[in-house]
Amino acid sequence: MTDLNFKKIKSIFLAGVIQGSNKGMVLHRQDYRKDLKELLKKYLPHSKIIDPVEEHPDSASYDYQKGEAVFHRSIKRCSESDLMLAFLPEASMGTAVEMWECYKNSVPVWTISPLKGNWAIKFLSTEIFESIEKLEIFLRNNSKK
Repeated sequence: MTDLNFKKIKSIFLAGVIQGSNKGMVLHRQDYRKDLKELLKKYLPHSKIIDPVEEHPDSASYDYQKGEAVFHRSIKRCSESDLMLAFLPEASMGTAVEMWECYKNSVPVWTISPLKGNWAIKFLSTEIFESIEKLEIFLRNNSKK
């Protein structure tokens, strides 16, 4: 269990599967981001939520130079945040890189995933939740402390 003071969480980087293992321009649905932002605003209303997909909704179609710049900037931003929340119903190479950078920079990583045995998830996460509902229970029980 994390020993994080919720009042000190000023910025939350919202990470998660976008393209996953899909080839070409096939992207995963991103509606989970709206649900997670609503949940975070409810329990951590003082925190700024950084959502790279909201900032760059067409990033999959960026040319090489712009895509590379956005990728590296996102990694830097997550490693400077107070908390990273990752939604991983399946593996995501980009999210794994972000998790690694957060881990190296002592940024707590909360992961929502059924993949508890995946080494990146298992060893880089501060908390692992099986579902968004389990995250909400955790937030409800801990946000007032």
